[in-house]
Amino acid sequence: MTDNGPSALGEMIGDFAPKIVEVTDSVLFGDIWERPELAKRDRSLLTLSSLVTGGSFVQLESHIRIGRENGLTEAEIIEAFTHLAFYAGWPKALSAIDVAKRVFAE
Repeated sequence: MTDNGPSALGEMIGDFAPKIVEVTDSVLFGDIWERPELAKRDRSLLTLSSLVTGGSFVQLESHIRIGRENGLTEAEIIEAFTHLAFYAGWPKALSAIDVAKRVFAE
């Protein structure tokens, strides 16, 4: 939960799986994302890279939005996905670019 009510994840699955929402909100976004050792922009770039590498395209959509909020540009996100084609695989990079294209069009 945020100061403004349930998180986006809480809205999506809070009634179905409240514990994972609680842990995600309090530990992942409440603690890990707030640690000062890495800027949120850098955390977003790492997260996007990890999601592409793992083929987690459902989560990629929301993290592209978060990345933009954290200062990543469309060009930087596209470049990261292009770079990842050689490390994560061409199909994963193309899928990530497809997701980004949809998010950027919103």
